[in-house]
Amino acid sequence: MRRLCFGFLVLAALLAVSCGKKVPAAAVSGAPEAAAISPDYADVVFPYNFQPLNFNILSPGDKFITRVTGANGGEIVVRGAAVRFPLRAWKQLTDANRDADLTYTVYARRNGRWTQLADFKNHVSSDPIDEYLTYRLLAPSYEFYTAFQIRQRNLTTGRDREVYNNRMHYNPREQQCMNCHQFRNYRTEDWQMHIRQVLGGTLIITGDEARKVNLKTDRTISAGVYPAWHPTENMIVYSVNRTRQFFHEKNIHKLEVQDPASDLIAYDIDRNEVRKVAGDPLAFETFPAWSPDGRTLYFSSAQQPDVAQFSSDSIAICFDKIYYDIVRMSYDPETKAFGAPETVYDAQSQELSAQVPRISPDGRYLLFSLGEYGTFHIWHRGSDLWVQDLATGASYPLAEANSDDADSYHNWASGGRWIVFTSRRDDGLFTRTYFTYFDRDGKAHKAFMLPNTDPAETYDRVLSYNVPEFTVEPIRQSVKTLSHYISQPALQATYAE
Repeated sequence: MRRLCFGFLVLAALLAVSCGKKVPAAAVSGAPEAAAISPDYADVVFPYNFQPLNFNILSPGDKFITRVTGANGGEIVVRGAAVRFPLRAWKQLTDANRDADLTYTVYARRNGRWTQLADFKNHVSSDPIDEYLTYRLLAPSYEFYTAFQIRQRNLTTGRDREVYNNRMHYNPREQQCMNCHQFRNYRTEDWQMHIRQVLGGTLIITGDEARKVNLKTDRTISAGVYPAWHPTENMIVYSVNRTRQFFHEKNIHKLEVQDPASDLIAYDIDRNEVRKVAGDPLAFETFPAWSPDGRTLYFSSAQQPDVAQFSSDSIAICFDKIYYDIVRMSYDPETKAFGAPETVYDAQSQELSAQVPRISPDGRYLLFSLGEYGTFHIWHRGSDLWVQDLATGASYPLAEANSDDADSYHNWASGGRWIVFTSRRDDGLFTRTYFTYFDRDGKAHKAFMLPNTDPAETYDRVLSYNVPEFTVEPIRQSVKTLSHYISQPALQATYAE
């Protein structure tokens, strides 16, 4: 009886949202036209604990009313072309309609008469998404970067905060870049990010301690680049890369990024030591990632002896003939030894390139991007997301989530049901953040864009969203605290055989 009374109270609260907002008696002639909305949230699956999917109505009209109803009851009615759902009402509606559909009805007034447009639906999944997403926000420039930020979004409320910005230590003669933030096991107790140029080093935070280290030694190619935290040990595997970029004059791809040399190293945090993990002089190794049990290291590797012998400048000639496979090595936590590399996904034989391996939290699926060639798929229009079922060996594209433009840098949420990635599908210029539901049958669903509280900002903000990473809790340090850590001198790491 108490549960029944509670249900009536929830339903009454939901119905109260629409009080005072009348839905017009619409005049419809023939088949109703589809509602044009932006971003396109029609027919997507989203988590019940997600922030409101605010959107703009692009259909013609001088006034608009949007009504959302749940299959399990409740409704929200909003006026205006910019559809912004009240947070509390949205939470009540989505929570009451877990594993059920929401139906959206848009009414448009034209020449003094109301027209009802065709309904569209969403499905509310009962699989929650991790509460926080940390990403880098930057202008798509290659020399001017005084406005880089790392930001963190609360995906359940839409509230966004600055984690760090590179204006804290501005130097007009030499600028600062920060990148490659990463967390251990979706928590923020242990995390890291790189600082380049001014006050350069790798900031590593473990619990209440923080250190800035210089991972470049006389035995390694560079400082650490792409990181992979070990799930249980105080160890981070990095790629070390000698990176070059150049611009095309006629190619549809504007920018090319290449690594004329790259290896893998392991950094022992407790000992402040680095050692080489993979360093074949006739191969390029990059983008490391651990399996959830910490016993297998995955990475991308281009086994191309003929190309690897080219000089750094000459390698640009064969930019479209470099192909990476996905490779793995076993790891023994007792002996700290790595096994021999074995190919998991053979892309080179297809004259394709597989990058950024990411293993699902249950250890079953390998997620990666597959493109025509090269290492930096964020600039390659043909790049798509793929998965390999590690239990069966079957590989296939996430067709429902992919687009005709670059779909690349991707990560799993901790529950394994949600994937975040970046895409240039909207205009080909800016990377924006998208999510897709990965169901229990290993199938992706239609991808949807990270919403803004004000939907009018969605395309007016000419900035790129970069390196999205899930966590289940917020970053604990303030901008001021991180700035203090970064201002400290870097501790030199030593090389161990």
